[in-house]
Amino acid sequence: MKFVTQTKKNNELSSYSVANNGAMHTAPGGGKSFVGEFHNISVDKLAGGLPAQLDNRPSDKDHLANTEHTNSGHNVASVPGTALQRTLKNSIGCTGIGLHSGSDVNLMLRPAPSGTGIVFRRTDISGDAGDVLADVHNVVDAMLGTTIGNASGATVATIEHLMAALRGAGIDNLLIELDGPEIPIMDGSAAPFLFLIECTGTVAQNAPRRAIEVLKPVKVTDGNKSAEISPAPGFSLGFEIDFESATIGKQDMEIQLVNGNFKDILSRARTFGFTHEVEQLRALGLARGGSLDNAIVISSEGVLNEEGLRFNDEFVRHKILDSVGDLYLAGAPLIGHFHGVRSGHALNHMLLKKLLSDSSAWRYSIQTASSDRHISQTIVGHSMDVSAAIA
Repeated sequence: MKFVTQTKKNNELSSYSVANNGAMHTAPGGGKSFVGEFHNISVDKLAGGLPAQLDNRPSDKDHLANTEHTNSGHNVASVPGTALQRTLKNSIGCTGIGLHSGSDVNLMLRPAPSGTGIVFRRTDISGDAGDVLADVHNVVDAMLGTTIGNASGATVATIEHLMAALRGAGIDNLLIELDGPEIPIMDGSAAPFLFLIECTGTVAQNAPRRAIEVLKPVKVTDGNKSAEISPAPGFSLGFEIDFESATIGKQDMEIQLVNGNFKDILSRARTFGFTHEVEQLRALGLARGGSLDNAIVISSEGVLNEEGLRFNDEFVRHKILDSVGDLYLAGAPLIGHFHGVRSGHALNHMLLKKLLSDSSAWRYSIQTASSDRHISQTIVGHSMDVSAAIA
């Protein structure tokens, strides 16, 4: 099966072609296709709602999870300028290889009702035991990527690139089905997942989007590594890396996520590693699906990938991409500025937990249609007084 669309490569449109054998193909215009197989499926709404343990989670009682909040008869979702929650128009899926297992994984993205959040569902586990909410408090491992799990022991690994794509595309509610323990690595970036989202499109829902507004600086450190988030309009990120490898060296970057620029600036940046690390991981039975098709591999001689780098600073761009995905585990978009210095998944998670554990450091905010602004509101504890917010 072949799925053909268009995407940007070096700021020019080129056709992508993906065949079901999972191989890389050169498409018209010289571009490379994503590794995997895409399936376009008709709409399939989340049947039967969420299982009770997710439907009744405490965070949803405080969040804006429906459209019944009113002020003098006004529906919050109908207030001019209020940003609405979004989900996919239709279900769409792909098949790819798991980075560490080396096994094929079938992934399906399905629309979900407003207030659902991002929920992963292991279809190889029966009943509700396979459902895992994308929440920083559900992180169970961060050594080789972000892994979340539930009380039943179900886990989903390597979620950060997909989570980054969802944040970049403004997706609030989604059911993600997969038949294995990890998200397919695809080409090692967030671009294939963004491609899926663009193919099916998104739709606004009749419920306002709420964000988490940072009210004071919060910082965590681990030796010479640090991660900090501070008050700022909109959502911006800065990152600094410093590797002994001359191929990478010191790189830094600042970006404000606005007007869909995640696609052009961050989405195509790939994960990277060193040849000696790959050898060590494979000796441990990991990285079985890793290859030059889904990661930048660096040796003492430089980058081994024949096509080279997609950006001169692709390494720091990917670190920011990872941070976007990790920070979306807050359960809502953040309003603030993140700055990481040699930070990784574990430190990013630690920062989020420290922020959310301090009630004086954040508050919920209703977002406006412009992603860099928010409407003032009255806060009762950490639930939203919506009538005051739109008065």
